[in-house]
Amino acid sequence: MPQAGAAARFPKFPRGESGVWMNLRPLVGMVAAFERLFHQRGLPLAIRSDNGAVRSPNALFNLSKLSVWWLRLGIAIELIKSGRPQQNGRHERMHLTLKKGNDPAAGRQWLATAGTLRRFVRELNAERPHEALDMKCPAELYTASVRSYAGLPGLTYPFHDREVLVTACGRLCRHRKRTNISTVLAGQKLCIKEVDEGIWLVSFMHYDLGYFDLKQKTLQPLDNPFGTRLSSIS
Repeated sequence: MPQAGAAARFPKFPRGESGVWMNLRPLVGMVAAFERLFHQRGLPLAIRSDNGAVRSPNALFNLSKLSVWWLRLGIAIELIKSGRPQQNGRHERMHLTLKKGNDPAAGRQWLATAGTLRRFVRELNAERPHEALDMKCPAELYTASVRSYAGLPGLTYPFHDREVLVTACGRLCRHRKRTNISTVLAGQKLCIKEVDEGIWLVSFMHYDLGYFDLKQKTLQPLDNPFGTRLSSIS
């Protein structure tokens, strides 16, 4: 259960919390914590988050290194609207329960106590009945995801003209021309397809990002393919 307000949607995962607590910086720590969770629970269908570390406000489509990694794993990203915590109501309710058991005078020191957090997760999942679950505990209904974690899958683009690697500075290099894409995609394999004379479509996985020609130095983005799409998990 990341502290930054991200809630994972696992198949048949009713209201339980994962028990993974982390500081969402730096990226290495985030990935390591999520890897532990994914090894234990499998891969979720989606992760819903607020506007925290999952987003990079100045990057292409507000992606971050973390959200790109999730996408590579086949995890959909669900971003709630700013100022709409009710769109992540289940997770917000969990935070309320956590705060009610906290001594306000203890502040962050209490939250940093690993033993206290483990007790809270055990109580929430295995001891405290939930009205929405017909007064059952989440542990009684929990089923792990059937999607196992085995690292990043490879990327192949059989229906595009070329595969290109984004440089460390976030560019595509073609015919001694450099097209700015985004540093959050550095090291990722993209594909390009010529859709008109000198006009190329750039895609990442099955997401179309935008167009460029060899005279331009920047990508002309399409509508955000990673826009807010909320499932019924609140």
